[in-house]
Amino acid sequence: MTAPTFDMTKRMGTRVAAGAVLSLAGAFGFASLVPSAHADTKPAHAAHVAAASKADANSSKGAETGAASSKAGATAQDVIKLARTQVGTHEDASGNSKFNDWYVDSSLGRLNAHRIGAKSASVYKGQSWCDMFVSWLGQNTGTKGMGADAYTVSHAEWFKKTGRFGQTAKPGAVVFFAWNGGGIKGVDHVGIVVKDNHDGTINTIEGNTGNAVKQKVRDTSTVAGYGYPEYR
Repeated sequence: MTAPTFDMTKRMGTRVAAGAVLSLAGAFGFASLVPSAHADTKPAHAAHVAAASKADANSSKGAETGAASSKAGATAQDVIKLARTQVGTHEDASGNSKFNDWYVDSSLGRLNAHRIGAKSASVYKGQSWCDMFVSWLGQNTGTKGMGADAYTVSHAEWFKKTGRFGQTAKPGAVVFFAWNGGGIKGVDHVGIVVKDNHDGTINTIEGNTGNAVKQKVRDTSTVAGYGYPEYR
């Protein structure tokens, strides 16, 4: 197996420059020349740092999150409430956010960096952070079965593998978007469902949307599926 090659070129707008090369191989959650996890615009394809979804919300034991881990787990409303407190949080001029910093400093980030052959978790600096936001919510609420990832496709695959992936919008569900269709393999972006409006739209809270955490109303035709955490 050849060692991965990272060409962390200057970001163009809010994304890694097209043509950056990331060769990844191996087990579940790894990818090669995969599209980045985008925000609320039609995505251009670019390389993205992928991470395995194997660890769930309790895998790093909550120690690095600054929040006490709850053995009882969390409710959907716990996650939605925390997500609302982050609305308006922006990335900086380099495209980095507090969620990138958290992921880089977490044991989860270090573990996944090791899995992809990176020298350190700093490889996640400045990368698309919508899924890091979702992972942060899970870790900071002690949610069981949230999954924790930096790459939307492998996160969705993990939910499917664990039998908790479906097509019904529920409050607190992890919603995976595929702007151009294609099911799980076409997933570009991720957020949290706040409400099903029962009119073909859902209310969501999403990170890395226009470079910030925002509340959105999405058409369900853009949804590839939903991941269901083990809420109490």
